[in-house]
Amino acid sequence: MPIPVILDTDIGFDVDDVWALAFLLRCPELDVKLIVTDTGDTHYSAQLVAKLLQLAGRTDIPVGIGIPLDETQRTHAAWLDGFELDDYPGKVLLDGVGAICDTVRQSEEKVSIICIGPVPNIAAALAREPALVDNSRFIGMHGSIRRGYMGANKPMKEYNVKKHTLACQRVFATPWDITITPLDTCGTVFLKDENFARIKQSSDRLSKAVMENHFIWCEKVRDWPVLSDMDPQKQSSLLYDTVAVYLAFSESLLEMEQLPIIVTDDGKTMVDESGQMVNCAMNWKDQGAFEMLLTDRLTGHELDEA
Repeated sequence: MPIPVILDTDIGFDVDDVWALAFLLRCPELDVKLIVTDTGDTHYSAQLVAKLLQLAGRTDIPVGIGIPLDETQRTHAAWLDGFELDDYPGKVLLDGVGAICDTVRQSEEKVSIICIGPVPNIAAALAREPALVDNSRFIGMHGSIRRGYMGANKPMKEYNVKKHTLACQRVFATPWDITITPLDTCGTVFLKDENFARIKQSSDRLSKAVMENHFIWCEKVRDWPVLSDMDPQKQSSLLYDTVAVYLAFSESLLEMEQLPIIVTDDGKTMVDESGQMVNCAMNWKDQGAFEMLLTDRLTGHELDEA
């Protein structure tokens, strides 16, 4: 039976959320019950989600609008090309936090909440309905424990944690079934060479939408120092969030450790005896196999063979 999941995403700033959403929609192991936007202009983010769902033929999935916090660059606005939420034939839920609570409460099976952004929605849902933890688990792209961005040999303050540190402290201090991919494993994932070429050349509608967003985003953020050595014609950007989606249905390609994790006031994720035990993806067993799986799913290769 597919695993019921909710995706909580800050899509619309870094393009990896687009890749992760497309991957999610191509995972038959997962039954997507709800997608909620988090942080920044959550209405704009919901437009992106809705357009992608419509292109994928998945208008059965409700889109929830989460808490709008902060100003973030609308790096994918050009791709919307006039698309409005009113154009989406599926459900649009104005209270995204309430939708999370309702979806978990009404589910007959435990729901996996995949969070690939900062966590204000999740913290608010826990405050509104503490019993949420009884019928759900949390899977996140959060933190940096032993390694940092691009495999750096030291931990760093990771964006999804430091953006809204208090909310992240609330989530990680809650007794809950928590699994994360910190930068230690997600911070080196990208597609290049044959894998990237396959997606770039694919006629699949979802692959084409991913590539359109990839090129629009690369043009919009071309002055980011981290992209100075990247050729967008030959490789993706870092695809952090895709690893969290994978963890919702498998851990087989990763080495997992149970670690007591705390979030400090200045936004660090640290191993500390006072912390809650968290299931952490700390190393890859076979990163190449994951990147090939990601490519196969995004191009619809596995679906064609089924």
